[in-house]
Amino acid sequence: MKAALAHIEEHLIATLETVSDPEIPVLTVLDLGVIREATEKNGQIHIKLTPTYSGCPAMDVIGDDLETAFAKIGMTTKVQLVLAPAWTTDWISEGGKRKMEEYGIASPLDETGDKEVLLGNAKIVKCTNCGSRNTHLVSQFGSTACKALFKCDACLEPFDYFKCLK
Repeated sequence: MKAALAHIEEHLIATLETVSDPEIPVLTVLDLGVIREATEKNGQIHIKLTPTYSGCPAMDVIGDDLETAFAKIGMTTKVQLVLAPAWTTDWISEGGKRKMEEYGIASPLDETGDKEVLLGNAKIVKCTNCGSRNTHLVSQFGSTACKALFKCDACLEPFDYFKCLK
């Protein structure tokens, strides 16, 4: 399921695009695909938000940021966490993946590739600094639980890899 299947009223998109993920600030909530629904009913904005994983600490911040963004244009907001269907890295937009790479975080591979690199069986994660695939896993966990830490054997720079979640 792609995030594009979310129901978002067109006139709310500009405000939603102002709300960033606090852990990866170059990504908006739309890039990340966590907005399942955004509608206006009786002068209030109703937003259904799916966490990237259960217990993600960024969701409270995102909820507050959504309320603040809509308050700036005089709208009240009701944010509801929706756990099903569970979020998947497939919901990250192509533009979001590109922004992530430019920011220095390797975007997620498919499920098979992800398992291979996290088990140390394949060198297919591309370095976000020099583009080499001669990289290796340093730690299963990077700066957040949804990322792993890699190091490039060509330029010797460390970088995060966003793990595939299905």
